[in-house]
Amino acid sequence: MTRPTIVIIGAGLGGAIAAFDIRHVVGDRARVVMVSKGDIFHFTPSNPWVAVRWRTREAIEVRLPDVMRRKGVEFINVAATRIRPHENGIDLADGRALHYDYLVIATGPELAFDEIPGLGPEGHTVSICHVDHAVEAAAAFDTFMEAPGPIVVGAVQGASCFGPAYEFVMILDTELRRRKLRDRAPMTFVTSEPYIGHLGLDGVGDTKGLLESEMRQRHIKWITNARVTSVDAGMMHVEEVAQDGSVKASHDLPFAYSMMLPAFRGVEAIRGVEGLTNPRGFVLVDKHQRNPTWPDIFALGVCIAIPPTGPTPVPVGVPKTGFMIESMVTAISLNLRDIIDGKPPTAEASWNAICLADFGDEGVAFIAQPQIPPRNINWASRGRWVHAAKAAFERYFLHKVRTGQAEPLYEKLALNLLGANKLREPTARHSSQETAP
Repeated sequence: MTRPTIVIIGAGLGGAIAAFDIRHVVGDRARVVMVSKGDIFHFTPSNPWVAVRWRTREAIEVRLPDVMRRKGVEFINVAATRIRPHENGIDLADGRALHYDYLVIATGPELAFDEIPGLGPEGHTVSICHVDHAVEAAAAFDTFMEAPGPIVVGAVQGASCFGPAYEFVMILDTELRRRKLRDRAPMTFVTSEPYIGHLGLDGVGDTKGLLESEMRQRHIKWITNARVTSVDAGMMHVEEVAQDGSVKASHDLPFAYSMMLPAFRGVEAIRGVEGLTNPRGFVLVDKHQRNPTWPDIFALGVCIAIPPTGPTPVPVGVPKTGFMIESMVTAISLNLRDIIDGKPPTAEASWNAICLADFGDEGVAFIAQPQIPPRNINWASRGRWVHAAKAAFERYFLHKVRTGQAEPLYEKLALNLLGANKLREPTARHSSQETAP
């Protein structure tokens, strides 16, 4: 029989690990193909360090074609321009069309800088969303050092990735203190979150108290429930929104350097495909990571649709964190194996989260099981150990990508000790029910 073709679109944090894991789990029962608009993997969590020159881009890069070839994955270094699910087809930028039997969408997001006038690298603020942006942010930071002034950092309305904003404002504070320039750079954190430490998750443990305390100690002011209306050269215009949606206050914030995370939307190749995505272009998935309309399409990572944890005065999205994404990978791999074997899919991702937020000299770690509340575990802690742990994790993850491993045995054992499972366990009967007459 002809082997089915599994195509993975996207070679980022989720896509690269998905290629390794699917190849390992499915084995020779399927042809595995990766489609990517670039042939280099970048470890995105290190971008804040690149932006202050604590890392070079080369240090966080891995060339993928050789790795994929060693693992038995075909690599196509051409962008996908459109998905045609009714024909099981993918259009590529070089004019080719690719057929799939099963498709795994791991594209990540499109960055919606254009939704706010003056926002982003093409406007007046820098970004750390992509390594190219981080390199540009580092050059802008060099220029800033020649004439320090006010700094504005944060995340705009509709953003769903708040951790890097907190990391970057703290890392900037650490770097400026090391250079004895902190007193010349007043800092303001601007966020659409209803409170500091919300993180798009309604907080984890006491992230509100931990992060507010950290900002007070570092003399960082903040504005929450913030809606950025526009950005001019050296000036950000912000509306602070009340609980009823009215404008509570307006702020004109001068800056000499600013990094604001944008809202995300689905990439053009999938946006607007009927039955596949929501109005923002994020892929709709069921509990098995499959699209309900097109069940031969799976999706994982930032490109999937997750409803917010609750209403907020300013739109706030839900982050898709690293461990949460890896849990989606595990579920998809097992479900693909079962489907190829003629069985129904049963694996469900746990969506548990383990996060390390580095502040340059210390940091905050949290565990949320599951990531979306209510939770079985809801823990956060601050300390210098987090900074060391984040650096160690960077080295470890890059090693995984360079060697083409999804989950080495020692990682699985460590996660089991933490009780951090990648799959949702079957609902257990309560002990009282077992003993009831």
